[in-house]
Amino acid sequence: MADLAARPRRLRRTPGLRDLVREHALRPGQLIHPLFILAEDGLVREIGSLAGHAQRSVDRLDDEAATIESLGLRTVLLFGLPARKDASGSAAWDPAGPVPRAIDRLRRASPGLTIIADVCLCEYTTHGHCGIPSSRGAVDNDATLELLARAAVAYADAGADVVAPSAMMDGQVGAIRGALDAAGHGDVAILSYSAKYASAYYGPFREAAGSAPATGDRRGYQMDPANAREALREAALDVREGADMLMVKPAGGYLDVLRQMRDAFDMPIAAYQVSGEFAMIRAAAERGWLDERAAALESLTGIRRAGADLIITYFAKAAAGWLRDA
Repeated sequence: MADLAARPRRLRRTPGLRDLVREHALRPGQLIHPLFILAEDGLVREIGSLAGHAQRSVDRLDDEAATIESLGLRTVLLFGLPARKDASGSAAWDPAGPVPRAIDRLRRASPGLTIIADVCLCEYTTHGHCGIPSSRGAVDNDATLELLARAAVAYADAGADVVAPSAMMDGQVGAIRGALDAAGHGDVAILSYSAKYASAYYGPFREAAGSAPATGDRRGYQMDPANAREALREAALDVREGADMLMVKPAGGYLDVLRQMRDAFDMPIAAYQVSGEFAMIRAAAERGWLDERAAALESLTGIRRAGADLIITYFAKAAAGWLRDA
């Protein structure tokens, strides 16, 4: 019996004991809720592959923002769906575009919200890529940097607290930091999609944001799912260029990358539980194969345990309610 002197089960015996020694907590304030903003007025369009989510026009944001705050959520991430698209994605930096207008509306309606604006061109271009094409057909990295910077400044002008470059262009953080500082927005933070993988889990998002590429794919600029060391190099470059926070996207299939990034960098790290991860849990729950609440909270806790300080998730509202009622 001497071998059984140590009994870890003693601290699992009751809910109170389990709560007392729990190593990682999940709070609503750590969750970030994505919002898809329409350029037109008077619209709420349900997103079929993202149950419970909708594309909303700016004038339909007030009630959604009130609901978000009532659940204890404090941060939103904005994606725009423009009225028109062109080859350069010029609607991305239009001050009358959906994201700047939404920022202004949310700032007035819900001043306590932290507003993050995604910075990319894929939703705004006719070709659906994250940058402008070169004469050879590939995305022109360096020519895209100026356009991303213009978009970031437009969002900062509108009142964004944070801009989040997601195009995976080399040098995007530095270009945006320089442009923000030159425009008098030295206090606007940058959350960089440092390790954004060319993942199969983005399908529902592309329906929600209207951002599927018309031709080809994004493997030439998003990361190869087989690589982990490269993610640390990408993050180190972003830190050097002025990023305030780092991100791993997707989350669930890349917890090892998240853990390595957490160990390597002493700064806030976000993880994006992407649309496909959300949709899989939802679909299985609808068929009775999983308990949605238990599976969602377990997945989010796993992301926290791997090292994420912040989690972008389509479960944000549901999880906040579950945590509140626990």
